[in-house]
Amino acid sequence: MLATITLTGLFIYPVKSLAGIQVEQWPVADTGFLYDRKWMLIDSDGNFLSQRKLPRMALIKTAIHQDRLRLSAAGMPAFDIALEPADGKLIPSTVWQDQCHARHVSNEADQWFSDFLQQPCQLVYKPDDVIRQVDSRYARLTDQTAFSDGFPFLIISEASLHALNTAMGIRLSMARFRPNLVLAGCADYAEDTWREIRIGNIDFRLPKPCSRCAITTIDTETAETGKEPLSTLNRIRKWQNAVYFGQNALHNQTGILTVNDEVTIHSFGPAQPPLSVN
Repeated sequence: MLATITLTGLFIYPVKSLAGIQVEQWPVADTGFLYDRKWMLIDSDGNFLSQRKLPRMALIKTAIHQDRLRLSAAGMPAFDIALEPADGKLIPSTVWQDQCHARHVSNEADQWFSDFLQQPCQLVYKPDDVIRQVDSRYARLTDQTAFSDGFPFLIISEASLHALNTAMGIRLSMARFRPNLVLAGCADYAEDTWREIRIGNIDFRLPKPCSRCAITTIDTETAETGKEPLSTLNRIRKWQNAVYFGQNALHNQTGILTVNDEVTIHSFGPAQPPLSVN
């Protein structure tokens, strides 16, 4: 009898590259999880900021209380912003190669982040009426995301993390890899071969594996960097000059996802990246 695959973890990241929030149930909107990567920090040129440049971003916690997003960090007073902000001024912004239309949150928010990160920055949000399309090489014209690197969802199985931890000889938490959806009940790296799946009442397409960067080497509690997991991924999960862990995903419907939702695999394809799963 085949094991049942289930959804065991849901994570949202309201502000790009800050700490995420684990939830038991959450709405799926047109851009992915509601409020996921709705906000981001930018520099004076409008370029997005992330832990790649500012590892201390990992130390800023986020929480949602009623209609407010609460930001907190050691040595700083908690700071709240509205989940549905009033229209701020438009600021040209960039996420990788994408030119984005973002709106400014407030001077007070800018100061809070600048004080903690010790670098001038601005907090902006994606207006609901602005559409950021997913790369058409992998998506439909109707697929969109907020301020994620490229896709609205990242899927990782517990078995894959266990296999990676075994290969490393140390234990890293799932938080290092910043997934949105964590699944259990499948073999390690089984998600490499999935193309279409259903979680609860929502269908997903998995068009592309997720290439991993130095953010995975940042300790989420200390912001210190190390060699793992990239050292081991470079040994066991490298393909065409990049290393991969997890699968990017696109959703076909909006709705609600809940921990323990059942997962059904509707179609398979060659492993991506094309590696041995063992």
